Amino acid sequence: MDFAYSERCQELRTRLLAFMDEHIYPNEGAFTEEVERNGRERGSRWQPLALIERLKPLARQQGLWNLFLPKSARAPQGLANLDYAPLCEIMGRVPWAPEVFNCSAPDTGNMETLERYAGEELKQAWLEPLLRGEIRSAFAMTEPDVASSDATNIATRIERDGDHYLINGHKWWISGAGDPRCRVYIVMGKTDPAAARHQQQSMIVVPADTPGITVVRPLPVFGYDDAPHGHCEIRFEDVRVPAANMLLGEGRGFEIAQGRLGPGRIHHCMRAVGVAERALELMCRRLGSRVAFGRVLSDQGVWRERIAEARIRIDTARLLTLKAAYLMDTVGNKHAQSEIAMIKVLAPTVAQDVLDWAIQAHGAAGVSEEFPLAYQWAANRTLRLADGPDEVHRNAIAKLELARYG
Repeated sequence: MDFAYSERCQELRTRLLAFMDEHIYPNEGAFTEEVERNGRERGSRWQPLALIERLKPLARQQGLWNLFLPKSARAPQGLANLDYAPLCEIMGRVPWAPEVFNCSAPDTGNMETLERYAGEELKQAWLEPLLRGEIRSAFAMTEPDVASSDATNIATRIERDGDHYLINGHKWWISGAGDPRCRVYIVMGKTDPAAARHQQQSMIVVPADTPGITVVRPLPVFGYDDAPHGHCEIRFEDVRVPAANMLLGEGRGFEIAQGRLGPGRIHHCMRAVGVAERALELMCRRLGSRVAFGRVLSDQGVWRERIAEARIRIDTARLLTLKAAYLMDTVGNKHAQSEIAMIKVLAPTVAQDVLDWAIQAHGAAGVSEEFPLAYQWAANRTLRLADGPDEVHRNAIAKLELARYG
């Protein structure tokens, strides 16, 4: 593969870096302040942010919009995975930045799912406003009562009732469900418990205002509630939706999940590389500005070891991410499954280690909100669970490797 960025990617990268410098980094404090101000003055932290809504049109005007969605007439600006990777990495340096470019999870995965598997009526109703950035969405798979790392365990029932389906179940850690702009869920549940193991599950599109849906509470991550995005516990009680909202047909849910999670996983990894890169930058700047025991910290051997190790591991993670992206573009997600699994293990682990070193370099300030490191550490730690825990991916890698030897 050619490791040089394409001409189009390079041009977009230059434009994106300038946008980050002008509009994103200077507003990191303003983002947090607006969330807190909503809580004080409007009675709820769970409100859309004027900052985000102000920046979205600017990003769209500059052509930095929907870059994640390749091969779609609805988003002709969408890039191949290999071209998108360095851009997604840059967006990942600030947790809320991807939304400004309409490239944030779980909307990206849901838009890809609707583009690939939904009928035209559902696309008009939900994909179009998502692509315009007018609404948000959520993906409801994880459940509190089963080990959801094995998707065949999902217990939520989706039962046919004439021209409709009835949904009953209990979900949690449903990212994005706290946002008042969240208008639609894609729900995974079981339509036929007696079918073959991987043909029991189905996915269905559920408008968020359908009667019977209760958002029970937001679930904080290490104390962070991630308002106004959130990760929520939800109950579905006799939720009735039209049969036409079923994606592909009954029993196709596991198949859709595999198609959805491949791009979702590598997008997480692209952003994780950006998180690690920024943590290293902050660490180096801090170490160069502090003196202890008569020496600048950056001159001390232990910190040089950590800086060198961070650079080696970040570049390793980036190169494996690019390889996985290249294979997804050229031979397809199925044939890239080993590389996707490997990078899903490696990238969040590298980011977590570099964040930990950066926090240590900042001393007590590193665990405060004076720097973005503590929040990034908390958010990144979830990636070792999201879209499949490390253990599941390591098992998949081992199975593929063992298969090579008979």
